[in-house]
Amino acid sequence: MGVKLIHIPKAHDVRGSLAVIEGDCIPFEIKRVYYLFDVPSDAYRGGHAHKEQQSLILALSGSFEVIVNDGKKSERIMLNKPHIGLYIPTGVWREIENFSSGAVCLVLASTEYNESEYIRDYDTFVSSKQS
Repeated sequence: MGVKLIHIPKAHDVRGSLAVIEGDCIPFEIKRVYYLFDVPSDAYRGGHAHKEQQSLILALSGSFEVIVNDGKKSERIMLNKPHIGLYIPTGVWREIENFSSGAVCLVLASTEYNESEYIRDYDTFVSSKQS
């Protein structure tokens, strides 16, 4: 599937912790950054795959679960540490749910927004994986 957890380098001292994303810390150049917040606990986000975009998803605050699916198998991954991100390569369906109160979900993306590179219909996604 290619999905993997990436540990962001961090430093800690008596003043707190600092995490830094630079250089080859993640496997793509960042073209877009966006974040989700004030998401109700019973809501879900995502529900799509990308034809071109790679993503890194981080829980900056609180927690949530990311369900990833490659068209054959599905995996549920809990994110709850701000220095551990979930890398999602191109062509993987993702859904995000079970947001805790105060959760902030940060997404780093390898492309700028382009609606035409999204696959938003699950049946179309599964069909594309069988070709």
